[in-house]
Amino acid sequence: MSDPQLLTPEEKLADAKKQLSLPLIVAICGSTRFMTQMNEADLRETRAGNIVVKPGIDMKSPHQLWSDPVEAEALKVRLDDLHRAKIRLADEVLVVGDYIGDSTRAEIAYARSLGKPVRFTHPEVAPAA
Repeated sequence: MSDPQLLTPEEKLADAKKQLSLPLIVAICGSTRFMTQMNEADLRETRAGNIVVKPGIDMKSPHQLWSDPVEAEALKVRLDDLHRAKIRLADEVLVVGDYIGDSTRAEIAYARSLGKPVRFTHPEVAPAA
């Protein structure tokens, strides 16, 4: 009798999603300057029957939760980690906006390194694969 093939965590996640009959999960990425457009993309993706994960905090907007610079920097690190987890969870990525900064470029590279399809609301700004 042969040993069962061990599944990677990614394969286990894909199998669990399939067994649960989950709809497509879309991670929205982009500069938080495009939060309004991200919300619109969320609406459209949800209407299409997809589960949407996206940035939940716009740290460019003032708020007492990140008014202390030291705490704000620590929060940014945690939020970046959280967003990478959202990308890992997702089946594909939708990049919103007509500008791609360093953080979004890194998210795109990360998604592609995981083999995730990446779509763009503005394909003309898409970095080369």
